[in-house]
Amino acid sequence: MAIVKPFQCVRPEKEAAHLVAALPYDVYNREEAALVTASNPKSFLNIDRPETQFSEDVGTYDDCVYEKAAQMLKDFIRQETLYKDQDQAYYIYELVMNGRSQTGIVACSSIDDYTSGVIKKHENTREEKELDRIRHVDTTDAQTGPIFLAYRSDEAINGLVKEKKKAEPIYDFTADDGVIHRVWKIAKDDDVKNLESSFSRIPATYIADGHHRAASAVKVGLKRRQESPGYTKEDPFNYFLSVLFPDDQLMILPYNRVVKDLNGLGEKEFLEKLNNSFVVTAMGKEAFSPTKKGTFGMYHNNMWYCLTAKDSLYTNDPVKDLDVSILQDNLLCPILGINDPRTDKRIDFIGGIRGLKELETRCAKDMTVAFSMYPTSLQELFFVADSGLLMPPKSTWFEPKLRSGLFIHLLQ
Repeated sequence: MAIVKPFQCVRPEKEAAHLVAALPYDVYNREEAALVTASNPKSFLNIDRPETQFSEDVGTYDDCVYEKAAQMLKDFIRQETLYKDQDQAYYIYELVMNGRSQTGIVACSSIDDYTSGVIKKHENTREEKELDRIRHVDTTDAQTGPIFLAYRSDEAINGLVKEKKKAEPIYDFTADDGVIHRVWKIAKDDDVKNLESSFSRIPATYIADGHHRAASAVKVGLKRRQESPGYTKEDPFNYFLSVLFPDDQLMILPYNRVVKDLNGLGEKEFLEKLNNSFVVTAMGKEAFSPTKKGTFGMYHNNMWYCLTAKDSLYTNDPVKDLDVSILQDNLLCPILGINDPRTDKRIDFIGGIRGLKELETRCAKDMTVAFSMYPTSLQELFFVADSGLLMPPKSTWFEPKLRSGLFIHLLQ
């Protein structure tokens, strides 16, 4: 059963919350991050991407970069842009995007739940991506970006959240991208005990987004245990910052694909090879977005097609029957020669938030063929994770993105 605890939160003072709140650090490249931090000195991106405080000849992963992050976090607290709550609390975090709302609980999850499998994963992580966040967390002595977790919806938790949302929020602002962010604090003893007890009956939680941040937080926690032989389970480094959402409020967007060339094939030969595994239907000039599982949009040479997977491709395997696997195993690999989508430079991935126009733009600019996907469902994610399996890379795209800097968990 899940351990989901209240914590002493470091957070922005109310008037600064909209300035501090920042998109996740990995949304930006260095140049983009530098533009944001230059225009907003209170953005938490200054701390999450501290290389922006240096000239480009300073490496992103130099020791001084992480030391700068730690110093800026202390400065934000000293200047009272951020302050530490004195009580152990949960927080309700609502995000509204295009009129659609999702509400989660901000809390700390257990690193032991992660290692034992109570917190379930559906993606592999890459060591080089973990190392950066391990150093960031360890040097700042803080977890600055929450892990996006999902759980199967629970009536008791839903009821408490609904009741608490009747009060005035402690934060209520609209970000530059139009997403509304509202936060309520849950600090009364009875409410805290009820919420902790309700989560203790949840058999599993699932990482929706933030696999690398989660892995890094856990590795720092295990490192701190080795460094502190007398530690207790109450020490903050045994837990990591998370926001937990009920599954019935979440929506996964498609993760579309674009490929640089046809792997040496002519257009006619390419289309003929598709017929082995797919029913190919020309759709004309209007962008085509699949409306059901097993169908794919394809854009090539200013023409859209619908590809429908043949029944013979399905095996009742929770991973192989995912749309992203059907496309990879029956088209991208055998026809276009994309053997490893993690490393092949001929393929790129476009989050569904960018729209189908972006696929057409990329094909006009630097790619040859694009594929619009039907989104992976949350139930498919649960099925794969419950089976102890992993999804292919770039299987899910969650929106809206959680903001960093609204909630910070100190490790001591």
